[in-house]
Amino acid sequence: MEKTFKITASEGLHARPATLLVSAVNPLDAEVRLVHNGKPANLKSIMAVMAAGIPSGAEVTITAEGADAEQAIEKVSEVFVSQNLGEEI
Repeated sequence: MEKTFKITASEGLHARPATLLVSAVNPLDAEVRLVHNGKPANLKSIMAVMAAGIPSGAEVTITAEGADAEQAIEKVSEVFVSQNLGEEI
């Protein structure tokens, strides 16, 4: 499963939003990745998400594989919308 978002937060995905996203998916078994400019980052790793250096206006694709992949995508979508981080494309 996958879903694409445009980052609307003026600061991009800095420490606070990255922490929210990682915390949302860490309890799940699915393998969840954030892909920016063709480079995947493990969405369960705060360091990987921070290292991606995702600015405002960037497009990112969230991919999830595994038993609770659908739930992982739903959780990420919920965080993006509720925290005003991005909008679904």
